[in-house]
Amino acid sequence: MATSRRVERVAELIKREISQLLLNGIKDDRVGQGLVSVTDVEVSGDLQHAQVYVSIYGPPEVRAQAMAGLHSATGYVRSMLGQRIRLRRTPEVIFREDTSLERGSRVIALLNRLRQDQSTPPPA
Repeated sequence: MATSRRVERVAELIKREISQLLLNGIKDDRVGQGLVSVTDVEVSGDLQHAQVYVSIYGPPEVRAQAMAGLHSATGYVRSMLGQRIRLRRTPEVIFREDTSLERGSRVIALLNRLRQDQSTPPPA
């Protein structure tokens, strides 16, 4: 039980630190083109790997460029985490795009369209 609590604490620390880096630490222009925010961090039980889920607002090409920028900044992000968070070993950082907000918006739009179709009387 204590181990899972520690993993959760480390995940929260990583989320906070990477969010700060996104605001004023990563200088790659590709990352700055879209609005990038950290939605979740999953840390392995041995604290060796951290999957960082990011939401990127913008068209597909901007999102792809932002992900490429994040992937190229992985080494920098890891070294900054090592300086800011005291752990025996700094976890490997893996960025993943979180598309759950986009999927949710599509589902809501489909439900709204369905509701409109049901309220429209059929042609006579």
